[in-house]
Amino acid sequence: MGSPCLFLVGFATSFVGTLAGGGLIGMPVLLMIGVPIHQAISAAKFSNTISSFSSFFILFRQQSIRWKQLLLIIPISLGGGATGGAIASLLSERTMTIIAIILLMFALCLQAFKKQPEQAASAPALPKTLYPILYGISVYDGMFGPGQATMLMYAYLRIGMDYLSAIAFTRFQTFISCFGALTSYLYNGHVNWHIAPFLAVGSFIGAQLSVRVAQKMNQKQLQFLLHTITFLLIVQLIFNMVYH
Repeated sequence: MGSPCLFLVGFATSFVGTLAGGGLIGMPVLLMIGVPIHQAISAAKFSNTISSFSSFFILFRQQSIRWKQLLLIIPISLGGGATGGAIASLLSERTMTIIAIILLMFALCLQAFKKQPEQAASAPALPKTLYPILYGISVYDGMFGPGQATMLMYAYLRIGMDYLSAIAFTRFQTFISCFGALTSYLYNGHVNWHIAPFLAVGSFIGAQLSVRVAQKMNQKQLQFLLHTITFLLIVQLIFNMVYH
């Protein structure tokens, strides 16, 4: 696959991923063209590290988010991402796909059928009961990844966070966990430098554009987009599991 195509894959993945999470585009395309699984994951971690921080920084300057809140999740995300990257070779792709399907279906049902808490004017304090969930999602992100951002979005929305703040926290945690995972992949020599940089450039531009689009959409539109992307992601994961 040439550099323009890698750029487009990175752009599309980041644009959709910033708005509603996912994993619908990048990883499947890389695997489809024959990129080894560990190289595909490491390229995604490299591009996500760059794009997630860039989109987070824009929202951080505009949302009511305090550094103290973010500092609390750094060790959780960094430790989870590094742990996931270290044990990635111990679990099969099929096993991780099954885990992702179960978690995404649970999150979608929880969001759709339970009464939502009233949204706070600013990002609320993170309850301690949320920390194990955030750590677990970071471990999954380090191991495989598709659906990770969607799971985080649901987790933050469930505690009453407004949508843009949830995006900001999700992008920050994605940055930290991807950085942690990337260190493991770099150490083991899994990063393909003929793929990762082009993917990262497209991902950076996609993230910048998607943040600006999100700021122009209302809450109902964003919620609908999140549910739609979640459903499509579940269908795609099931399809990949059955036919591969």
